[in-house]
Parts: sequence; structure tokens; C-alpha cells
Amino acid sequence: MQNRIFLTAIIALLAAAATLVPAGTAHAMTAEQYFADGNRLFRDDLYWAALLRYSQAADGGMDTPLLHYNTGVAHYRAGQHIRAREHLLRAVDDPTLRVAAHYNLGLNAHALGETEEALRWFRLARDQDTNRKLQKFAVVAISRIRVAQEQPTDFEVLVEEREEKRNFTDLELHATVGYGNDSNVFRSPDRPYTDRSDPAGPVVVPEVKSGAFVPVSLSAKYRINSLPFEGFYGAYQLNGRYYPDEELENANEYLHELSFGSEYRRKKDTRDRLVRSAFKVAQNNEVYYDPDNGQPRSVGGTDVDDRMNYLRYGPEFYARQSGEKLSFGLRVKGQLWNYDEAGVLPEYDHEYFLVSAFGQFKFSSTSLLRVTANYYSRRYGDRPAFDLDGQQRIGNPNIRYDYVGLSLRARQRLGDNMWFGFDIERTERTDQYVGYNDYSRDSFGFEFRWSPGSRFDLEAGGKYRLYDYPNAFAYHEPTAGLKTQESIIGNLLATYRVTRHISLVAEAEFFERVSNDIRIQYDRTRYLIGVRWSQ
Repeated sequence: MQNRIFLTAIIALLAAAATLVPAGTAHAMTAEQYFADGNRLFRDDLYWAALLRYSQAADGGMDTPLLHYNTGVAHYRAGQHIRAREHLLRAVDDPTLRVAAHYNLGLNAHALGETEEALRWFRLARDQDTNRKLQKFAVVAISRIRVAQEQPTDFEVLVEEREEKRNFTDLELHATVGYGNDSNVFRSPDRPYTDRSDPAGPVVVPEVKSGAFVPVSLSAKYRINSLPFEGFYGAYQLNGRYYPDEELENANEYLHELSFGSEYRRKKDTRDRLVRSAFKVAQNNEVYYDPDNGQPRSVGGTDVDDRMNYLRYGPEFYARQSGEKLSFGLRVKGQLWNYDEAGVLPEYDHEYFLVSAFGQFKFSSTSLLRVTANYYSRRYGDRPAFDLDGQQRIGNPNIRYDYVGLSLRARQRLGDNMWFGFDIERTERTDQYVGYNDYSRDSFGFEFRWSPGSRFDLEAGGKYRLYDYPNAFAYHEPTAGLKTQESIIGNLLATYRVTRHISLVAEAEFFERVSNDIRIQYDRTRYLIGVRWSQ
């Protein structure tokens, strides 16, 4: 190293001395020759000597973006970052040098310790499509800065230059607890109604009750990385809501889920392959209450408040292959849902099958389009199907509903830390008996995410669903007319990272369902604040 510095100094002195010689070869060199000789010295890592030649080329009348670009890179290599920035900025306007200048401005800013400035230049290099190599380098640079800041983002594509060595075991823990308010705890209709299915009954006056609740969430995943790209894991998840008010305790609900499986993932360049398989078992506990008043249901003096508790279990499989532009994937699921015995009422026990496939195309590094096709089926074991007059007669075949859906999703990033997306979906349900409960459902949704700072994230989303029932009646009563239903769902989530492991969360949810069957019509708003801990 010392020899190289000494040699560089000698060459620089000789070059300087050459400029003082009144007659000789150096005096006869043109600006282009000075520039070419500077490039030669740069390739030999003699940056100070190269800078002298570039200066002589400029004194000789050369003033091109390429000269400024090479001068800027030489200053960067020589550790003169302020001068490097000045010259690189003068090369940005040249279309052939713009991407390289952006990338080198990012390197230069990072060397100065200006992280946000570096990210801005690297993102400009990432978001272009003319130089794939520099685009990949920029993504790597962004990912390394993100890792250093401990600010991973869902929408960044992290490209690794090499396979990182994995720990033999990994443990992931997440827990959230908070405090919230529910405007309609029992999903009660918002106005009095007459139950058309029971003409002799009185006018029903629902009791809309509001109150506080405690949301709880816990997840744990333990992974054993026994193979280079494959590991085995066990996971547990708990989600629930607890209402402290004794009058509202019938709205308490919890879901426990345990899963075991394997996960294979391998990344190479822009290709990413993921295969995941698992067997899952879940237990759901909730009260089967009357939404008009929140009281447990009973039939003929027999309590049926446990009717909605169930145990479900079955295998799942997911595979995805991602490339630079094109990605595709497949999901398959099979489950048995075993509900508690209701005694006097038909049970909701059923088999559930799902097959889903998607294809995704990235038009650029900031926009994509995904197409998803779904088929799923629910096949009940103890629920008679409906006749076309709306009656469930004993002796009818059991209910079987088959669903076919097609959806489109478009996503677009705006700037460095903001993106939004739109979803359109059409689902057709077929009642396999006589078609009484057939429907068509159109869904329109949007999602938005913004990260205005290194610690703060804001997410918003909404969905509108419109149902068309060609045969089903409101209240299952022909005189009530065909059933109508539409719903609106909205949510807003804000997260603030206090430390690496602790975040504050605030969330608002809104749901409204409108139907001419007033029994299922309601609106509800929930707000919550909480603390999230992650390991």
C-alpha cells in the first residue's frame, strides 16, 4: 500500500513537471489524449494522477458529461467526497450516464454518512429498467442499509449477493395486547323489524350494545434448519377478544391453531423458489348468541350456545416460483370442520377443499399485476339443502356449496416509501341441490401503505361487496322477495416502532352490511390501541 501511494505521488509529480516543460511530448497532447491517459491511470488505481490528467483535459477545452463522471468517480475513489458529488451531479443529465451517476452518488453519500441521501440515489437506480446490473446492485445496497437500520419493508425486493449461513434453529415470537372499543358487540340490526319467517311473532326491537374489549394475539414458530435450503417447523397461534363487562361476555371468542410442517426456500439471482407444506389443527370457541339481544340461543328449552364451537384440521400446501418479471404459484388445502353437537339442530360439520393458482407479471420495479383463480367447496354432513320455496326439509340431500372465483390485483409504488393497490374479484357460488342459495359476488377493494419515516408505518384498506341472489328469498319467505345483500369493509392501521422489539399500534375497523333480510343487517366500528412485541 505504501509503495502504491509513493508511486502515485511520483507519477503525479512527473505529470506536473511535464506541464512545465516548454517543449516535449506532454506539451503536444490534446485534451482527448489527456483524458485517455487519465483513464489509463484510473484503471491502474492511480486516482490522484488520473485526476491531474482529467484537470488538464478540462484546461484543454474538454467539458463533457463523461469527463465529469470519470472525474467524480476518481474523486470518490480518492476519498474526496464533496468534490466527487459536484462532478457526478454534472453528469446526471446525460441519458447514457444517468443510472451510473445515480448509483455512484448513492455510494458517495453513504461514504459521507448521509443515509437518507444515499437511499434516495439508490432508489432512483433501482427504479429504472435500462441497466439491470446496476439495478440489482442498487437493490443490494438498499437492503444492506435497511438491515443496518433494522427497517425491513414488505414491498422491497431483497436481492442477496450470496447465500447467508443459516442458524441451525430459529425461534420467532410475536405478541400483541391492547384496549379497544366496539360500537356493536353482538352485530345487532340497527332498527326494529318483523321476522317474515314467523308471521305470528311480535315486532323485534334489537338492543345495540357497545363496550370495551381486550384484543390478544400470540404467535410462536420454532424452525429447525436441518438442510441447506429446507427446514422443519412447529408453530402456535392465538387470536381472540375478551370483553371485561359481564353483560358482554357472550361476545368473547378465541381461536387456537397448531401447525407442523416443512419449508423449502432457495434464492439465486432474481429467482426465488418457495415450497411450504403443513398440517394444521385449530380450535375455535365462541357463544352462539341471538344478535337481537346478545343472549345465548336455546331451542325448545334446550341450550345450543355451543353450536359455533368447532375443531378443524387438515393439510395445506403452497408453492411459488418468482422471477425477475414473472411469478406463479399454487395453493391446495383440505380440512374437516367438526362442530359441537347441537342436539335439536342440524350441525355445521363439513368438509372444505381449496385449490388456488396465481400468475403475476411485473411491468417494472414499481408496478405489477396479479391474476388469481380459486375453486373451493363446502360439503356439509348434517344440514338438509333448501328447496326452491326456501324450506329445509328433512330428507333433502345435505348442503354442498361450490365456489369459483377470479380476481385481479394491481399494485403501484409512488416515490420511495408509498404504494397502493386495487383488487377486483368475481365469485360464483353454486348450490348443488336445486340452486336455491346460488349467488354471484362482485368485490372491489383497495390498499394503501405509507412509511413517512424510519419508524412509522400507515396502512389503509377497504372493500365493497355486492351479492346477487337469483333464487334465495329474504327471511327464506317467498312473499318477502328475493334476498339482497351488500357490505362495506374499511380498516386503518398505524404502527410506530419504539425499539427493535416493541411497537405501538393503533387500528380502526368499520363494517356495514345492508340487506332486505333485516336479521343479518348491521354496522359496527371498532377502535383499538396496543403494544406489539416481536422477537
